[in-house]
Amino acid sequence: MTAVCPTPHHEDDVVLLGHGAGGRLTAELLESLVLPALDGQGGPLEDAALLPGHPDLVVSTDSFVVSPLFFPGGDIGGLAVHGTVNDVAMRGARPLALTVALIVEEGLPLPELRRVVRSLGAAARAAEVPVITGDTKVVGRGAVDRVFVNTTGVGQRHPGLRPSAALARPGDAVLLSGPIGLHGTTVLSTREGLGFESDIASDSRPLHRLVAALAPLGEQVHTLRDPTRGGLAAALNEIARDSRVAIDLDEDAIPVPDAVRSACDLLGLDPLVVANEGCMVAFVAPAAADTALTALRARPEGRDAVRIGEVVPGGPEGRVTLRTLVGARRVVDMPLGELLPRIC
Repeated sequence: MTAVCPTPHHEDDVVLLGHGAGGRLTAELLESLVLPALDGQGGPLEDAALLPGHPDLVVSTDSFVVSPLFFPGGDIGGLAVHGTVNDVAMRGARPLALTVALIVEEGLPLPELRRVVRSLGAAARAAEVPVITGDTKVVGRGAVDRVFVNTTGVGQRHPGLRPSAALARPGDAVLLSGPIGLHGTTVLSTREGLGFESDIASDSRPLHRLVAALAPLGEQVHTLRDPTRGGLAAALNEIARDSRVAIDLDEDAIPVPDAVRSACDLLGLDPLVVANEGCMVAFVAPAAADTALTALRARPEGRDAVRIGEVVPGGPEGRVTLRTLVGARRVVDMPLGELLPRIC
């Protein structure tokens, strides 16, 4: 396992030169421009990096530019806490502390800023992860869209828990902690006034307690990932690529809420590529699958956990396939572009 560098760590988190770049395009930008300039090391792009010289400590940083700032089930303040807490947790770590930086547009109404900051503080307290330092900048009108939030998290890995995107193995069970598509469709519906937000809400929430529930399984937990931008499709393609394995999914087992499916049908979207902020995928040894599911379901945020597939021995490396409801198989590709901009 290698951490890429002490700067942007995951291809979802890099600020691009324009909208519409994601998935493979973002990976190309990282490989050709960002990582060489920052002396990034080779290896998988993880959700959080190991702190050099301190292999039990992990660091993650992320910037949040969601539009609108407030949506059913959350807002940019809580989302910033949850997103960074979750990235730290996906390396098998217990979050210890957060930093917060606010970039505020001149003229932002004070009640809106107060609401964002109070929500951020409430989310940090609920997650039991203190905010220990931060920064605030005010910029001219039009320099940002109302307010952008950056958070950095530091965590300590649970003893024996060493998940990595490169450690999925043939035979592994693929577990999903809850339904997909809620966050992306909620934000899009709210922004565009589509009306679906009356039936759905973002799943934004911290997942570090779910990871703690899996910690007793130790090395039987091979890979953890929260499927944010690019959805489940992007997360699984990244794992298949970095672990050099083939993943086979069962469409009937993947929980997609009816309102999410309806919204995706109307908009021509595949629920597999829609962003999530409150579920995770776990690759565990087959002998530990039932125990892992029981541990996940014992937590409120994991009560709907299911097994959605497996790592296929001898399958084509880097490929994700889906067994459809009619019995056919289709390849699940890495999303080529960012279908839903400004959702995190």
